[in-house]
Amino acid sequence: MLSALVSSALAVATSTAPLQCGVEVEEEVYSYAPANNGAGPMWTHGNTCIVRVGEDLLASGIETLPEYKPLNNVRWMLFRRGADGWSQTARGEDTHEREPCPLVAYPGGPILLSVNPNAAKPEEYDSTATPQVLEFLLADAAKPARTLVPVWDREIKFHGHTYRSFAADGPRREALLIYNTAYDRAYWTFLDAAGRWTHQGAVDFPFGKEYDEPQPIRICYPAVALKDRAVYFCGVSDIVEPYKVWRQFKEELTKQKWDYDFRRLFYTWCDDVTAGGRFHDWIEVASRDKTCGWIFPCDLHVGNGGRVHVLWTERALDERLREKFFPNEKQSVTLNCALLERGGVVQRTTIQEWREDGPSAERPGEGRFQVLPDGRLLVLYYVGGKDAAGKAVSENRLVEVRPDGSLGAAVRVPLKTPMSSFFTATPRAGGAPSATIDLLGDVGKTVRYARVRVVTE
Repeated sequence: MLSALVSSALAVATSTAPLQCGVEVEEEVYSYAPANNGAGPMWTHGNTCIVRVGEDLLASGIETLPEYKPLNNVRWMLFRRGADGWSQTARGEDTHEREPCPLVAYPGGPILLSVNPNAAKPEEYDSTATPQVLEFLLADAAKPARTLVPVWDREIKFHGHTYRSFAADGPRREALLIYNTAYDRAYWTFLDAAGRWTHQGAVDFPFGKEYDEPQPIRICYPAVALKDRAVYFCGVSDIVEPYKVWRQFKEELTKQKWDYDFRRLFYTWCDDVTAGGRFHDWIEVASRDKTCGWIFPCDLHVGNGGRVHVLWTERALDERLREKFFPNEKQSVTLNCALLERGGVVQRTTIQEWREDGPSAERPGEGRFQVLPDGRLLVLYYVGGKDAAGKAVSENRLVEVRPDGSLGAAVRVPLKTPMSSFFTATPRAGGAPSATIDLLGDVGKTVRYARVRVVTE
């Protein structure tokens, strides 16, 4: 059941006091040299590189290896925050790969790091990769990790590109690893509480029968959650431009033979990966296919009763094509949230919107969910552009999404260094709901940490 748009304003409800928040820590974790391989420190978008276990904070990072040619020219690093700030506790000494490595953690530990070491020689572009999960003890994260080699149910050609997902159910001490290495399906393997890879399978991608050449729709950059052995999976289409007339126009414009589509948001779920592992038919949550727009997933939250919230950014159209193909369309940029139940989308909420013919010049950026201990759902997001007076805006904001889809009053997060791209310590990585927001973000050529405390009435 598809409902009408619930809200498109920042502060729908003004009768309640806004959230209050304070910034307790802002600091640098590490600096880096760009690897120029297409994958920066925030590349593992649907995952996280920061986890909190009680009072302990750990983060993963990447170090560029100048002696290696891209793609696989970085190695992983693991950091821990102590009384004197962040220090490196481990790194992939004799390994190299392309992408940052996502983290999950269980209550009390251990910490699990998904790595994808590659066999490429320094002068080689790419070679065979060997997926691994490294298990670090919380009591001594500097101690050599135990290597868990994932088990798969078929032969898979692993390489530098993974588009992988790493999710954990903290209370059950279980995890799920997904690799998107193919164009027709994603492969998954389940890690039980005893550290055994007990179940494996694949989820077939949706099929685009409406395209000029019907084809599977590869789904990438997914946000994935594991809860009570059910899996929730939401990602965006990532295929070469499927419409010939647009593809030819883009080729003439860019002089390139490829241009990827990111404009259809899909969702699927599996009731129990240990009981057959069957995924339900895909649901299309949002689309900008008619005007060659753009969509990108931000986050996913599983509430009570399997109610799922999805957060994404959306741009109405590709302005390069507007004059020729849709001259009367107006551009817009939005940050959106939807509530899904088994039958589909039941509620939509716009967190922030910019329209070229609208009154506001503030543009929303990426966002993440924050779940409070009482179950209330917040969205932390970035806003850029200009305010009503024409002054430049660059800040993070926090707003509550109520159960009926309405919004509380948004409040500015008083960060000295706002973050436009960031991870949080999320329940999807095994963390617990919290009034403390832990952010890890990329600012310039540094990766920074901030701790924000939320105060509610």
